[in-house]
Amino acid sequence: MEHAFRRLLLAMALLLPGPVVESAEGLRLVRYGPAGEERPGLIDDEGRVRDLSAHITELAGPALADLDALSALDPGSLPLVAGSPRLGVPVSGVRKIIAMGFNYADHAAESEVALPTEPLLFSKAITALSGPFDEVVMPRGATKLDYEAELVIVIGKEARYVSEADAFDHVAGFAVGHDVSERAFQRERGGQYVKGKSADTFAPVGPWLVPTGSVGDVQALAIRSKVNGDLRQDSNTRYMVFGAAFAVSYISRFMTLEAGDLIFTGTPAGVGAGMEPPAWLEPGDVVEVSIEGLGTQRQTIAGPR
Repeated sequence: MEHAFRRLLLAMALLLPGPVVESAEGLRLVRYGPAGEERPGLIDDEGRVRDLSAHITELAGPALADLDALSALDPGSLPLVAGSPRLGVPVSGVRKIIAMGFNYADHAAESEVALPTEPLLFSKAITALSGPFDEVVMPRGATKLDYEAELVIVIGKEARYVSEADAFDHVAGFAVGHDVSERAFQRERGGQYVKGKSADTFAPVGPWLVPTGSVGDVQALAIRSKVNGDLRQDSNTRYMVFGAAFAVSYISRFMTLEAGDLIFTGTPAGVGAGMEPPAWLEPGDVVEVSIEGLGTQRQTIAGPR
């Protein structure tokens, strides 16, 4: 009954999002370096990368269970990484990516679908993962490439049949995600959504992993996307139909969630498919996705290869 009432309120709500703030407070963890050779690091108060290799070998597995312990480190005591290194996905060892569909009332409305009575789940291939500033490459045959700004939950330790009250005990933290979608593959080629969601580079995550204890209220974060500087999505995680804690609890009823697994929690209104006429991404377009306190990622769209 509680979730049904919340969905009713969401369907009637006027969106009043707050500003996206690039907060320098709290622990911001990264993986930096060339693709496949990333090392763990953190962002100091001046926005510089500091190396964490002496304290943690990887942002993966058991290390994700207690990231807040790293907050005791003095960033100034860590080696400074020279230059502006590439940032990769801020967690490694990902074994599955689960995503939620139509989890914002306004996005369901623009897609002309009814609000789900239970979370709609689909998967993205782990080969879709890419860094927050890497190119997004259009797959061959793509005609309807679209963007989706999303909050990503990073699982910190095994979750199986966990309660909503205990869900965040199993969460390492949160990150910005871009659920890149090829709508023709997704909706016109038969079967499930996975084929329109899983091309290489279709899951940029980052720039940072922010531990749960550094996020504050995860259901009160401004979320935005821009295409070529044009604001497209402008909402707040408070308008999620099913919140982050409920998502972890719910998904854990159907599968075991493991350290490093990612949950993409859905996108608000403003996607290209919802515009009139639809505004599909083209090579050369630049997409920015921001979430308050979790940073901004940016990708240039590249043509098929």
